[in-house]
Amino acid sequence: MSILLALALAAQATPPGEEPVAPYPHSNANAGATPFAGTGMWRAFHGKDGVDRLIDRFVARNAADRRIADIFRNQDLIRLRRVLKEQFCYILGGGCAYSGRTMKEAHTNMGVQMADMGALVENLQWAMRQEQVPFAAQNRLLAKLAPMKRDVVQR
Repeated sequence: MSILLALALAAQATPPGEEPVAPYPHSNANAGATPFAGTGMWRAFHGKDGVDRLIDRFVARNAADRRIADIFRNQDLIRLRRVLKEQFCYILGGGCAYSGRTMKEAHTNMGVQMADMGALVENLQWAMRQEQVPFAAQNRLLAKLAPMKRDVVQR
């Protein structure tokens, strides 16, 4: 094994509790959206603690939602929570780097349909309300995330 390959694989070591995934290029461009300018959105979402709570609620609600639970049944929810927290932190201007795959790669062969996407959005809105994110900030984030639908919905 070459030194460069060994370094690349070591850089992508599996975090504790996560299932290993095939190596892929890490890039903030994989997050699917550019970050908001400034720190206003980060503050509206209550910083790291707020984003952590929001994502934990969001993932738990999706996994328990009978409409979409099957999509999450065989997924690594520990990894999902981690990369969603990174993605939201990056997009909201919290200064994080995103280490996840592209939206298209992450959702390949999941069979996500338009109705599933509707349920996901409803659950995200619920989680944002639980975190008491101002309505205008919720709408700004949803508008930023909306174009990802074309890479997530497969049928």
